[in-house]
Amino acid sequence: MVPVTGCAPCPFRLYFAVDGRGPKTYPGAMALINCPECGKQVSTEAQTCPACGYPIAEKLAQGEAMPPAGGPLPAAHAQVLAEIRPSWWGYFWYLFFFWLIIPPIIAYFRRASTVLRIYPQRVTVERGILSKVYQDINPKDIRSIDIHQSFFQRMIGIGDLTLSTAATVDAAEELNSIPDPKSVRDMILAQRGTG
Repeated sequence: MVPVTGCAPCPFRLYFAVDGRGPKTYPGAMALINCPECGKQVSTEAQTCPACGYPIAEKLAQGEAMPPAGGPLPAAHAQVLAEIRPSWWGYFWYLFFFWLIIPPIIAYFRRASTVLRIYPQRVTVERGILSKVYQDINPKDIRSIDIHQSFFQRMIGIGDLTLSTAATVDAAEELNSIPDPKSVRDMILAQRGTG
């Protein structure tokens, strides 16, 4: 065990296992909980959440239940407000050549491999069929939501949605052939103000 002390005013001492057996629990160590506002891990000793400024100490003193770190989010955060898949119209040419058999199969799998879900205070993008990629986006981190519609897409009511966030490496998440992209954009922007 290696003791690691914090700064001089900190009255606690943390211990890290260096023998390779993994993390252990020690008396006097601080517990971590999920912040109800942003979902990030916060110490129970913190006055406010460093990520969003939520008053953790005040709410703990009032006795409000906080989810443990790594635990499930509250039921209000688990309710899906909308689940959006790309429109079949985005795969028109694949379906037009249905008699070739392969294009409709490609269209089915490409459409099934992308799902946008909007929850209260978070947005998730799920990609893939066999191997999955899940991306959680905090609506407050979204810098802009761009909609691109060609003439054909405007006629049938679909469009390409680009979510530009401060949190992603690529700085943009593009979702093609989204039905009614303006109302999807408005729903995401409405989640930015809740909480």
